[in-house]
Amino acid sequence: MGIKERKIKHKEDLKQSILDAAKKLFQEDGYQATSIRKIAAEIEFSPTTIYLYYKDKQEIAHALHEEGFKILTDRFRLLANIDNPFERLKAMGRIYLQFALENRDFYDIMFVMKDPIQHLCEGPNEEEWTEGANAFFALVETIKACQGIGYFKDYETEVLSLIVWSTMHGLCTLKNDGRLDMVVQHKQILTHVPDVLNHTFTMFIKMLESL
Repeated sequence: MGIKERKIKHKEDLKQSILDAAKKLFQEDGYQATSIRKIAAEIEFSPTTIYLYYKDKQEIAHALHEEGFKILTDRFRLLANIDNPFERLKAMGRIYLQFALENRDFYDIMFVMKDPIQHLCEGPNEEEWTEGANAFFALVETIKACQGIGYFKDYETEVLSLIVWSTMHGLCTLKNDGRLDMVVQHKQILTHVPDVLNHTFTMFIKMLESL
């Protein structure tokens, strides 16, 4: 590896270290309590070094937001070999649930925190939400394919896509925040169900199948 290649690799490794440290601190301390100085201390560099790569904390959050969407979209792409679109839709739901539960740090940045979206809407990047758009487009195209074989005939594709996403997001957020388990435990509902999250998801799929 030549000098130029080593410099490029060092730069990319350092940027990834910054993102990894920020993700860890956002999850442990919260976004508001995390400063550029804290991120720099986590990787044992000066704050000035952070500013060489990211202009502020919001830009770091946006970079993590993009990284999370790339992971999710890549997982969706693995479903391309499922010929039946309704089976593919169910698999997408399972992947979305798994991603949210296993990557709560990414999920919060992608779908809960306001700052990454504000970075998009308030700056020159307003039209550049490529990864998020790709993830939603995969859902729209799958629902459109379902309509092609007889499902959801009376529903507008984009609106139904928003309903499906909103329902899944609500379910994942309730689970990650502990509210789903709290309601089950304290209100003594669905006590006969060993896994309320998956039971609810299964019922949602049955509802979709009947449309």
